[in-house]
Amino acid sequence: MGVVLLALGCSAALASDAADRWRFGSAADGVITASIYADSMLVTGNGALGYSPVLTIACRPVGDPHWSEWLQLSDGVAASDTITVAVTVDHGSSVRENWLVASNSMTLMHDGADAVSRLASAKRLRLSWRFGLITGRVDADFFLAGAAEAIDRLAAECKIATP
Repeated sequence: MGVVLLALGCSAALASDAADRWRFGSAADGVITASIYADSMLVTGNGALGYSPVLTIACRPVGDPHWSEWLQLSDGVAASDTITVAVTVDHGSSVRENWLVASNSMTLMHDGADAVSRLASAKRLRLSWRFGLITGRVDADFFLAGAAEAIDRLAAECKIATP
């Protein structure tokens, strides 16, 4: 009996820890967000980078309600309008997508419920892109525990359907 209670207690603690990984916020324009840091550091061959990017899931409840996700970087990418990002969910095949480049080339954005819905049941997300002409490709790995709960919370706060 004690072992069962200990196992149940550990499961509850893990679930709580996973939910605590996500940070929630809102912006003046009505966008409501949930963000998580990458579990990996961005490091290039020459060691020029050394930080964890932030993945944000967002919903916009006003106007035309919609979902989006974006990746916040500390350094700008060498692209102006769009950048090709290789997206791998769990251990599946990599899919190439065009993401918008915004905020002084330091934010990569992808709109649509499809972008968010794939995260709800995923355990891991890997994003890979070409950072610059010299630095080559970089990868950001995200452990997505608590993503379904984060998406449900955003949907409730935005008063829109869960993707």
